[in-house]
Order: sequence, then structure tokens, then C-alpha cells
Amino acid sequence: MRCRPDRSEVEGEPRLRRMTMGLKQRLQDYKLYRLAREIKWTVKKYAKPSQIERIITLKPAGPSKGDVLLCRINDGFLLKPGEPFPAKIAWEAYQQAMVFLSLGYAVDVIHFQNREFIPQKDYALFCDAGWNMERLAPLLGKECVKMAHLTTAHPLFNNAAELKRLMALQERRGVSLPARRQIWQPLRAIEYADCATVLGNEFTQNTFLYAGKPLYPVPAASPVLYPWNETKDFEACRRRFVWFGGAGMVHKGLDIVLEAFASMPEYHLTVCGPVEKEPDFVAVYRRELYETENIRLAGWTDVSSAKFQEIASSCVGLIHPSCSESGCAAVITCMHAGIIPIVSYESSVDVSPDCGIILRKSSIEEIRDSVRSIAGLPAATLREMARHTWEFARAEHSPERFVKEFTRVVSQVMTARTDSVPAGSALKLQKSY
Repeated sequence: MRCRPDRSEVEGEPRLRRMTMGLKQRLQDYKLYRLAREIKWTVKKYAKPSQIERIITLKPAGPSKGDVLLCRINDGFLLKPGEPFPAKIAWEAYQQAMVFLSLGYAVDVIHFQNREFIPQKDYALFCDAGWNMERLAPLLGKECVKMAHLTTAHPLFNNAAELKRLMALQERRGVSLPARRQIWQPLRAIEYADCATVLGNEFTQNTFLYAGKPLYPVPAASPVLYPWNETKDFEACRRRFVWFGGAGMVHKGLDIVLEAFASMPEYHLTVCGPVEKEPDFVAVYRRELYETENIRLAGWTDVSSAKFQEIASSCVGLIHPSCSESGCAAVITCMHAGIIPIVSYESSVDVSPDCGIILRKSSIEEIRDSVRSIAGLPAATLREMARHTWEFARAEHSPERFVKEFTRVVSQVMTARTDSVPAGSALKLQKSY
């Protein structure tokens, strides 16, 4: 369904858009324009909806307890039988829908970029990753539980943290690089929600505490699991480390990792990530990436590939000093592969002393000290730490763990809704952080 914006929305638009709408209103007086508009709307009415406009409806096996609206990526619901999930977030969204079905609810799935969807049902629960909460929450009944699913730190924290890293780089290298991990989704999703599930640990949760809403931690999971590597030679790999991450090299801390290893030629670094998609970053760090003997650029690496497992077998530790995450997938993947983590507090993954090191400042000096500390341990200790890391990832960040915890939270929230919410009253939930 197409919904025209009301007057209050129009007045909040930038000046150029207001001028455009004014022009459209004047064109209403022309018969040819009205005819063209009618043709456009008729074609759109009968045309096949785009993926963003598409609504996927799923029914439980038995009688339905009610309807749930899930607003996330919908790629995972459009796959052919046997086709793999295109990304972790697609897998996660699919599992959330399966949880709702298993609890007896029918599910409508809309794409997070769908800005035209208007609710036509009395939904029992609305689960949204933040993009539509502010728009849709006021359109849903008071008895509908509005649950945000928070997959990043709060956008204001995230954006400020990345800009701080870019300023630090500017001071060290005398260059200005663009921000690549700024989050432009609505800032107030948590303020419109009744409660939220949160990927990540206390770091991520703390960025949302200001709203005073119940926060339910749900462990991030890696859909790819690896067997324990009994043959890994920890004596041979004790001085070899890997940086593994996605887009936003400065946000993920690759700049400071490169500078740290460039000053430590006795230690080796393998860089896994889409580095060359950021040519301005490459221009600044060309010497470190291509002309430094102890640093090798492996590029983007498929975590299900033999290449990744070869890197995991040859490296003792992961260096990941990101400035803002929510249960960082790269860190969790490497922990599943038995790689000892040296990660920032802001990577939002719990790391105990028997597994690895938490960086508190993520300075170049702290990275150097941590690398030397790990590399200086006996091979037997390194093996034991790697085993603890692998076991922790298996226990806390498996697909089964994610499904179990999300099911528990949804059951708890919906039971509270059924037991304690009189008709027409606002939902009240107990805080869990």
C-alpha cells in the first residue's frame, strides 16, 4: 500500500523536497500530468512488487496465537531450496521468524528499507532492527509489544567513535579520510520501543541505557563452525597474527594495527578484509600493506573457505581494535576457529583472561605490548588458551545458543504481555540488564 506523507512530515523535509512537492501540486492543474500519474499508479498496482516492497507471510503449523511483524532484511525468505544464506544477518532474521512460528505466531516479514508499509492487522509483537520503529510504533495498538532488535551500538556513539579515530589518524599522518561506518538509521528506535534485544555485551547495552527500557542480551552467533585443530603447531605460529574485519578500515582499527606491526619486524601480520575497496586508505598505508616484509595483505576472505582455515592454522592470535561494535561477527568467527583474541572493549565480545586480552585504550603501544605478551607465552599455554577460546565460542556463540536465548526472551516478553497487560493499557516489562 502506498501512503502519502502527512503535512507534518512534509514540513520536516529539506527545502528542495518541499519545492519539488510544491511543483507537483501546481502540475495537478494540467490534464496531461494527471493522466501520466494515473498510468504510473496503475502500472505499479499490477506490477510485481520489488524485494523491498514484498511482504512475506508465514503461518504456524497449528492454530495461531496472533500475528508478529518482523522488520529486517528479507533475503533469507526468498531463497531456493538448498541455497545458502547470502549473509549472517539474513540467517539471523530467518531464525527469528522461525522462533515466532515455533511459539505459535503467524509472521509478516517486511524489508527494513520499506518506508511505505502501513499495518493492517492488530499485531501482538513488532520486532524491528531500528529502521522503522519510530515510524510504525505510533501506528500499532498499545497492546502490541514494540521490541527493537539492536545490532549496533547506539548510532550517536558509533558515529562519534569513528570520527574520533579519523581525527587521531589525521593528527598522526596529516591526512583526512572519509567516515565509512556512520549509521544513519533513526536515532530514537529505543525510545519508541517497549523493550529491546541486544547483540553484544555490556558495552553495547550501556549505549542504550539512557532510554530506561528493558534490555535483553542475546548472544551473537556464527553460522559457520570449525572443528578443533589438533595438529596446529603453536610453537611455529606464536609470532603470527591476523587482522580480520569488514568495511571501514579506520573504524575497525587496521590503521593502528599496521603502524604497530610495522615497528615490530619480528612479528608477522596477515590482513584479511576488503582493504582495496578503500583506495584512499590504501594510498596512506601503501608502504605498510605492500612494502613491509612482515605484513601480508590477503584481502577479503570467505570464512567457509580452505584459505581462511589455512590462515587460522598459521596464526596464533587475532588483533581487532574496533571503536564500536555489537557482538562483532569477525571476532566471534575467529574465536570459533581457535584464534586467541586481542580485541578492544568496544568489539563487544566477552573475553576472559584464560582466552585472550581486552584492549582498554586500543593505542599502538597497547597493541604492541599485547602482541609481545601473547607471543612470549609457552606453546602449551597458547594451546590451552586457544582451546578455551574455541570452547567458549561453541558454548556461547553457536546458532543453537542464539535460537535458545531469543526464544527465551520472546517467551518471557509475551507471557508478561498476556498476564499483566489489561486491555488498553501500556505494556510494562521488567528490566533485565
